[in-house]
Order: sequence, then C-alpha cells, then structure tokens
Amino acid sequence: MTSTTSSRSIIVTIFLMSLFAAAIKRYSPTILTRPIVKPIATRAMHIQSIPMWEGSGNNYAYLVSDDKTKEAVIIDPANPPEVIEHLKKKTSAGFKLSKIINTHHHHDHAGGNKEIQKAFNLPVMGGADCNLVAETPSHNSKFKVGSINVTALHTPCHTQDSICFFFEDGSDRAVFTGDTMFIGGCGRFFEGTPKEMHAAFKTLGALPDDTKVFPGHEYTKGNVKFAKTVLNNDAIKKLDEYSQANKETQGKFTIGDEKKHNVFMRTDDPELQKLTGKTDPIDVMGALRSMKDNA
Repeated sequence: MTSTTSSRSIIVTIFLMSLFAAAIKRYSPTILTRPIVKPIATRAMHIQSIPMWEGSGNNYAYLVSDDKTKEAVIIDPANPPEVIEHLKKKTSAGFKLSKIINTHHHHDHAGGNKEIQKAFNLPVMGGADCNLVAETPSHNSKFKVGSINVTALHTPCHTQDSICFFFEDGSDRAVFTGDTMFIGGCGRFFEGTPKEMHAAFKTLGALPDDTKVFPGHEYTKGNVKFAKTVLNNDAIKKLDEYSQANKETQGKFTIGDEKKHNVFMRTDDPELQKLTGKTDPIDVMGALRSMKDNA
C-alpha cells in the first residue's frame, strides 16, 4: 500500500467517525448529557392516626409500623373498641404487633392496656405509673421498632411519668408527645412545675426542626384562640387558618413550626415577657399556663 493510499484511508476513517459522532449528538442528545440517577432511599415508617371517642372526645392513638420488617407498635390505645379493629386489620396484613407504648398513665391514654393486652398478648412500655407496665425506658435510651430508631425522652410535668417517643427512619422523623406538647400548646401542670415544663420543651426543642409532632389530643383551635390574645404573629395566623380549615392537625406541623407559633416555646420572646411582666423564661412559662388555665 502506497503512502498516498494510506493517507486517503486515514482521511476516510476520520470523516466517517465525525459523521457518526454528529449523528449521535443530533439524534440522541441525552445519551451524553443524562445525569447519573442515584437510587432513592425508601422510607419504612408508616403512621396511622386513630381518633378516639369521636363525637365526644379528641384523643389520638397511633399505630406505627415498619414496612420493611412488618413490625408495629400501638401508642396510647385508650379506647379498645375503636382501636382493636385497626389492629386486627394490621395483623391480617402480615404485621406483627410487638408492644403497647404509653406516653403517661392517665386513663385516656393507658386505660385500654388491659383489654388490648388480653386481645394481642402485648407487653406494655411506658412510665412507671402506667397500667400493667412491664418496661420503663430510661431517659435518652434507645430501642428499635423493626428498622426504625426510637429514643425515649423523659418530660415530667403533666405527669411525673410522662415520656415522649422520638421515632427516626432516615430523614423521616416524628415525636409522639402525649399531653406534654400539643400543636400550639402544652399540657396542664397536674404533677409538675413551670420549671419542669420549660425543661421538657427544651428537650423537645433540641430535636431536628423537621420532626413532625403527633400529640395525644386535638386541641389546636383552643390553643390558637389563646395564642392570639398574647402574641398574634404571622405563624399563629397561619396556624389559625389551618385549624379552621382542617379537623385534624396531628403530624402536619414540626418542631420548627412549634418554635414559631407555640407561645410556650417562646418564653424568651420580649413581647411575652412584657405581657407577663416576667423576664425569666421559667416564670413566663408559669404565667402563660396560668393565663391559659383561666382563659
């Protein structure tokens, strides 16, 4: 082969390669530019709210399950007739109930333990005064519900055995607060002091801001009504609008939201300090609770 022939072959080859590259660029532009798609982590935690004493009450029980391992727990199943049917459906779907969890000992939270335990043979985890309690987790102790991480947070005040439970599944977070924290409010100090509730709210306030709040009662409308009399900021106005348009608010707001619209989390707010005539956040907490009790 002569050098001229060889040169022509090289030129033809280069020409054909350029045509091929142009065709790819024209007809399949995304081949070269398509980004690498990383697999999306799926969340296993599923939370089912169970309203109780509908029509006359405002309590919530919560059925929390792990879709990966099919393990589930029931939180504060105080009224068995309204709860058992949901538990039967869950077990029929292949889930295994592992325990009853109580946030505190009051009858409208722990009063159903005996009947639920009898029906499903479940141990009770909760505060020391809860009916039939078998295990009381220590403060900041951790356990699992399937693959879901759970932390027990002692928050004594409403009752001395009050415990909030923080569930975490990757970036999906929830805290079950019983009667310690409500959407826009706090529980009465039946067995505690302003100092204890202030400490409890500090504990809850240390959770990630995107943690969804699941309280033991639907008290939002009443809490907003009070909040507007002491601090009517934009966040409170938004909460008011939502509560007027929606019957249920559990799980719709986060710890970050509570820091904005829950006056009991804003005891260092200058406006609230001026209103109450107090500067110590603990004293502000006590004054606000007294005002709410007498509203």
